[in-house]
Amino acid sequence: MSLLAAVGAASAAGQEAPSPSPPASTTGPMNWTVEQDHQNMMDQLGIKALRPGPSGNEKAPKHANYDESKANPFPDLPDALTLQSDKKVRTATEWWQERRPEIVEDFEREVFGRVPPNVPKVTWTVTSTVKSKAGVFPVIEKQLVGRPDNSSYPSISVDMQMTLVTPGNANGPVPVMMMFSSAAFRQRMAEMMAKQPELKAMMGTDPPATEQLIAHGWGYAFIDPGSIQADNGAGLRKGIIGLTNKGQPRKPEDWGALRAWAWGASRGLDYLETDKAVDAKRVGIEGVSRFGKAALVTMAFDSRFAVVLVGSSGEGGAKLHRRNFGEAVENLTGSGGYHWMAGNFLKYGAAEASFGNKNAGDLPVDSHELIALCAPRLTFISYGIPEKGDAKWLDQQGSYMATVAAGPVFRLLGAKDLGVTDDYHAAKMPPVNVGLLEGQLAWRQHEGGHTDAPNWKYFIPWADGFLNYHAAVWQLPADQPVFRTDPNSLVAHSQLLRKAKQGETDVYFEGDSITRRWGATDYPELLANWKQNFFGWNAADFGWGADQTQNILWRLENGELDGVHPKVVVLLAGTNNVANTSVHDDADVRADDVTRGLRAIVRVIQTKAPAATIILTGLFPRNDDMSFMPVIDRINGHLSKIADGQKVRYLNINDKLADRDGRLFDGMMNARDKLHPTVKAYQIWADALKPVLAELLGPRGAVELAPPPTGDPGASP
Repeated sequence: MSLLAAVGAASAAGQEAPSPSPPASTTGPMNWTVEQDHQNMMDQLGIKALRPGPSGNEKAPKHANYDESKANPFPDLPDALTLQSDKKVRTATEWWQERRPEIVEDFEREVFGRVPPNVPKVTWTVTSTVKSKAGVFPVIEKQLVGRPDNSSYPSISVDMQMTLVTPGNANGPVPVMMMFSSAAFRQRMAEMMAKQPELKAMMGTDPPATEQLIAHGWGYAFIDPGSIQADNGAGLRKGIIGLTNKGQPRKPEDWGALRAWAWGASRGLDYLETDKAVDAKRVGIEGVSRFGKAALVTMAFDSRFAVVLVGSSGEGGAKLHRRNFGEAVENLTGSGGYHWMAGNFLKYGAAEASFGNKNAGDLPVDSHELIALCAPRLTFISYGIPEKGDAKWLDQQGSYMATVAAGPVFRLLGAKDLGVTDDYHAAKMPPVNVGLLEGQLAWRQHEGGHTDAPNWKYFIPWADGFLNYHAAVWQLPADQPVFRTDPNSLVAHSQLLRKAKQGETDVYFEGDSITRRWGATDYPELLANWKQNFFGWNAADFGWGADQTQNILWRLENGELDGVHPKVVVLLAGTNNVANTSVHDDADVRADDVTRGLRAIVRVIQTKAPAATIILTGLFPRNDDMSFMPVIDRINGHLSKIADGQKVRYLNINDKLADRDGRLFDGMMNARDKLHPTVKAYQIWADALKPVLAELLGPRGAVELAPPPTGDPGASP
């Protein structure tokens, strides 16, 4: 899930946020302090002094470096495709049988630690199964507890918490994204966002990832990392690490919390492989910040996971250890982050020790090789921008260099990488919001904060394409608010939200593509006609192409009319519902459904803009399929009865567009689709609107105060 203020604020200050999960559910040995545990590991390793990590506070005397000219003291990375014998790896067989095991061994011994051979078996129990909803979508929700066998050391018990949610309309097994998250954390984040709207702004304007997944026909699972292993050094003698060590301190090669969380996710996948609602070959893993690190570790070490979304993972995740930029190895060898790593990792922060001293340049591996361990499976590296809270501390550029450097392994295994230069030394991040999504290895830096929320709308279709997944189509009533799932529509929603906060809008046009094109910059001829007819009345177009009534409802309920206070709202919508041929009811039933959707839109407009007069426009005739015309006629008959002649006016110009049978007059609609109006037809609509606008608003002014017109954000320049 997306991490918010606590993580973003701490990241900006140069430190990881406090753990968002409660300690693992354990009973057992006496607590001892972080300092005691940290010192114990230093003693085992013969370390007398560690270098302090840099501060994220740029005013501090020993603040982190943010000068690119000083960022690469160890510019050359270990070659992921060169064996320790210096032999080059040239075949997939050599990778799988020789090089990959070498890299895994180095990461286990020196960085993340080893999963002990005596780790106990986990038994999963479904504690409840209920029908619920994710937004408007019906779902099946299961609560589960996974209990490792603690018969070898009953003083410690571990109850791993997982929630599995699958779509209620599924007609077979579905892909599932497992996400590191706890219920307590999600509740706290919801409360914080309710009290501090600026925190919600960090997340962007998209629907929650959970709703997007369900809308796309995926399931999701929350696995609580704190129920597996506590996120602090004092908890290392508890949780699953404490259980396997029987309450004793770790040895240098023992696993840290990142590897323990990854192990817990793998045990969650063990259960998912037994659940008939889940397509276990299409299970992914996701996390942000420290849990972005954990997600990447999970993917690297468990090849059963098909896809990973790594959010803002920084040092210990996708960031190169060897980079001197922002967070450093020394921040993870200190008492604040050492518990994530193997004890041996402390050696690389040692200033004085029995072995001398070591630094990041002495590590046998680096993060590009961690990413390479995910190959050829789907790997999406995500970051935000420092201006919104995804701090420079995370080193987005260093993470991009690591992703580029992992590319040769993906290509060797038959996958496609980022499609950019092989020279990671010279690799520069693409512009913000420009994704490199053509391959199984993907990168995108969004314009939000310390979260991956704005990238879900790109991640899900990207994963669908490579996994060749086609979900069952949701069929929801016309009066049920539902967002569009395509990325461009969600970007357009963000654009229209910004537009709603600009200028002064007295006439608010709402609808689908028929409405949108009239006032859109990507249709200059139609826009010229719009300006000719409405300049001075402060008219703004908020239509969006291909929307059904459900989608317009969602946009209106999610901010596009908030604070606008128009005097007139012109509404034309519903034709895309008519054309939804997956609805096979007769004309009366379909017309009634669409009418309910339009009534719901009118009610939302009346609630959000109570002073506005609504001009409810009858659906235009369309000749792409003449069987639609009886439905359109019935809908228009219903709409005429909604109008009261005062605050809701009904406008029907169809007798000027088509004959009595609905056959279009020449030149009225686009000859290609027989649906979208030409300039001639728009002028007829304008001629019918202008007397009403003059009555309600008076003559047009000499100055236009409406926000500037917008266009399709996905249109080619």
